[in-house]
Amino acid sequence: MTKFTAYTVETAPAAAKPIFEGVKSAFGFVPNLQAHMAESPELLAGYTALWDLFSKSTLSPIEQQVVYLTANFENECHYCMAGHTSLARMIKMDDATIAALRAGTTLPDAKLEALHVFTGLVVRQRGWVSDADTDAFLAAGYTRQNVLEVVLGVATKVMSNYTNHIVHTPLDDFMNGNEWTKPVPEVA
Repeated sequence: MTKFTAYTVETAPAAAKPIFEGVKSAFGFVPNLQAHMAESPELLAGYTALWDLFSKSTLSPIEQQVVYLTANFENECHYCMAGHTSLARMIKMDDATIAALRAGTTLPDAKLEALHVFTGLVVRQRGWVSDADTDAFLAAGYTRQNVLEVVLGVATKVMSNYTNHIVHTPLDDFMNGNEWTKPVPEVA
């Protein structure tokens, strides 16, 4: 197995150091994902920029976590599912919604469920979402801007999910208790 380095603020490539300082300021530490991304300062910079841009979208923090957790589920990212479960709890997302997102089941709130369904379609169909599915998302109270913001959120998660798959990123301590494995669907 190829081994990837987990960099620190002191050992990171020069181009990654200022990004690490920003990440450390925001989180209080450098998460293992970013520590591994620093192998490519360009990837780290791109991910950080998309993360920041998505946080400024018109989707609420809860809705942003629905997009992130749905993409993590579809991409089977153990690291990001554990991390975003922790982040969702920090912003007071209700436990039933978190449980449904982790299980891949229907969310208790109809509008959030529409976001969940649409995001899942974007990921699984690689953006080839039908007009009818887009119209259903819009009919649930979302906007055309939100359609494209989902694409931004999914793109952010592609960068992190795929990195985690390749480098086998270990969980951070703050994720303890939120470990995750994609549930196996029951066969009827």
